[in-house]
Amino acid sequence: MKYKVLYILLLTMGLGGAVNAQLNNYKYIIVPKKFDAFKSVNEYQTSTLVKYFFEQNGFNVVYDDALPVDLAGNRCLGLMADLVDDSSLFSTKITIALKDCNNVEVFRSVEGKTKIKEYDEAYKNAIQKAFVSYAGMDYAYEPKKEEVNREASVTVSFKDDVKSVEEASKEHVVEQKATTEEQVYKSVTPKPSTIIRDSDTDKTTTVPTSLLYAQSIENGYQLVDSTPKVVLRLEATSMENVFMTDFQGNNAVVFQKDGKWLLEYSENGKKVQKELNIKF
Repeated sequence: MKYKVLYILLLTMGLGGAVNAQLNNYKYIIVPKKFDAFKSVNEYQTSTLVKYFFEQNGFNVVYDDALPVDLAGNRCLGLMADLVDDSSLFSTKITIALKDCNNVEVFRSVEGKTKIKEYDEAYKNAIQKAFVSYAGMDYAYEPKKEEVNREASVTVSFKDDVKSVEEASKEHVVEQKATTEEQVYKSVTPKPSTIIRDSDTDKTTTVPTSLLYAQSIENGYQLVDSTPKVVLRLEATSMENVFMTDFQGNNAVVFQKDGKWLLEYSENGKKVQKELNIKF
């Protein structure tokens, strides 16, 4: 058994240089809140553990429902983590794979195996063993040549719609707490405003007519224009495709009707509906 572990470590160290150079081209590791191998979100703390161990090995890790602006606009900046479960009746067997934006596997860990019967402890032990492949890589992000000149901008690409936008405001704060017991993501974003200042006169409000990109946030979406600026923040409701929002300082609603997205708000005591151009 000792020789087997030593062999794995030597193999990992021998391949580490080449693998490290390849992984350095990616800025983020994306961890799903629910892996395909499981029925429920973070079952047996698998997502929490995978995120924790990647962070312990120096990687920049985010959950799939909390992507930063540059990654949301260009998914090829990150690698998607996949937990491959080949467990049998008597043992738990786990490997951790990384896939690029084209779903091509870039790297796969050694198999972490344990015969612990209690599921929570078994998956924790097996995942920890699998991460021997990522230990000692000394990861450091090195942008690809085509990305070097884009350090001050982000490309937002949705099919045929391509926009060049600046990086998010410095006021966008991301807080992440990484322990094996708890993973907390907190996003503090400036309160969105639809107020546009006239050159020298009073403030006026307008309904945005340009294309807005929907970015997933906790409990809903934020709509971002090509500046990029957060224009509206949508809070999910119990009804499908119906969101609460704040418009002109008052409660408003955004909903889908006949394939169109509409903003409904009150103006001079009357209900007004305006169409929004949203790209999800």
